[in-house]
Amino acid sequence: MNKLLLSKACIAIAALMVNGLNAAEAIRFVPGEIIVKFKAGISSKNFLQNKALSALGLSNKREIKLSYQNLSVLSLANEKPLQSTLLALKNNPDVEYAEPNYIYSIAVMPKEKLKNKKLEPSPFANINSATPDDPSFGKLWGIRNTGSNEPEGKAGVEGADINALKAWDITKGSRKVRIAIIDTGVDYNHPDLVGNVDSEHGYNFVSNIKNAMDDNGHGTHCAGTIGAIHDNKVGVAGVMAEVTIIPIKFLDSSGSGTLESAVKAIDYATELNVDLMSNSWGGGGRSEAMFEAIKRAGNKGIIFTAAAGNNSANNDSAPSYPASYDSPNIVSVAALTAQNELASFSSYGRNSVHIAAPGHNILSTIKDGGYEIMSGTSMATPHVSGVLGLLLAKEGRMPHEVMKDRLTMTGVPVSGLRAKTQTGSRIDAYNLLTDTRPERNGPKKDQWKTVVLDQAFESVHPYKENSSLKFVKQFPGAKYIRVKVAKYDLESGYDYVRIADGAGNTLEKVSGTGENYTSDFIEGDTVEMNFASDRSINKWGFKILEVEVQ
Repeated sequence: MNKLLLSKACIAIAALMVNGLNAAEAIRFVPGEIIVKFKAGISSKNFLQNKALSALGLSNKREIKLSYQNLSVLSLANEKPLQSTLLALKNNPDVEYAEPNYIYSIAVMPKEKLKNKKLEPSPFANINSATPDDPSFGKLWGIRNTGSNEPEGKAGVEGADINALKAWDITKGSRKVRIAIIDTGVDYNHPDLVGNVDSEHGYNFVSNIKNAMDDNGHGTHCAGTIGAIHDNKVGVAGVMAEVTIIPIKFLDSSGSGTLESAVKAIDYATELNVDLMSNSWGGGGRSEAMFEAIKRAGNKGIIFTAAAGNNSANNDSAPSYPASYDSPNIVSVAALTAQNELASFSSYGRNSVHIAAPGHNILSTIKDGGYEIMSGTSMATPHVSGVLGLLLAKEGRMPHEVMKDRLTMTGVPVSGLRAKTQTGSRIDAYNLLTDTRPERNGPKKDQWKTVVLDQAFESVHPYKENSSLKFVKQFPGAKYIRVKVAKYDLESGYDYVRIADGAGNTLEKVSGTGENYTSDFIEGDTVEMNFASDRSINKWGFKILEVEVQ
């Protein structure tokens, strides 16, 4: 079904825009298909027999039979507008939700293919007893960064890696840990993966067959980072020497797949009761069907790692799905370079992205027994999946909030990641396994005190064109200050509130629309705020009543 639809659609670039996506990013979906969840006791057949609904031009295309619930795929007549039909369905008392059959894609930017190239011996073959003898281990800067082993020859920062070698003295993993790679499939015959892949329990939701062989390469690349076999004198080595990888294919040979197939894939992995699902893909709008599937996995104790996205965007204000769903089992991952910086393409989010991991110029396995360098949050995500797999091998499952607190607080602080992830850190496997928490400069999250401003800083409502306002306030004794914006409704990207320290150094600019927003912190006892608008659109404005200090 999916191959035919995706080919027929070419894939549709939709005009439908959903809150939270970048204005420049079109949402893709299968033309003429709507996924509907009916209220209890309502069937699609009975629903469509209602003559009052005939004007919508809907017909039943197929049922999505899941272990946990049933959904319906309705077909929309070609001449009928999608947005108005969705609105009519959402307002119908028999419908719980209705949404397009979104299309998702791999979160990667391909690099140089190495399939037929001679792989160089490792330059650090016997650093300790845990060091693998795999010939291209020395090119895996994400595992151990020497400062000169980035595979394209760019100078890196020594030690800016996941600290795997020390972690491997504690554990190299276990085949009892089962990780589902929900992706384009996995080349389970790859000589660097044979023995760590359970192809018998895999499934292909593109063709609806058991065979989840990779016909793209992306899923195999993710698999190699997680679990390429150690010490087999072939290619590379994964974060885990031992693991059971279950390939679940919902993305086709072009790297695209539907919401319908994604939900089936997630529910299938939940049925198998895997320990972790690794998801290096994204796109579409916010989907209740997918959100419910991820929560079902979470209720069974399953971790869901997800690529933050390659849009260079702030996911706090422009969510990227599935990474941005608010579910306790989700770990959202940004991409780090060998230079210990946030990758230029990587999405980020002070509140919504949990951790950063190596994701630029990463060498790993691909289909047909090959190797390739790729970049993307797609490559960062399996590093986190592998590190969490090591933790599962050592200690077993733990509550999701405990796991995420440990993951983020044991990460190594990186100055370039400040305000880009929850703790401004990159993953550290050894710290994670030993629960070692680096000292962090800056404010303590539980020591903020709210101070009500003696005079609010706000615009007139609505504000006027070419507005220019300034507010400077000192709080004697304060080491850190952050601003609480009660409400803002500004022309996005053109009118903004600038927040700066006492020296005038800009911390951030607040624009667009929102409520109860708290800025990142500034150092010192003085805050400066400026408001500026242009000559075009004048909106409601902004209101700031409080700051927090410590």
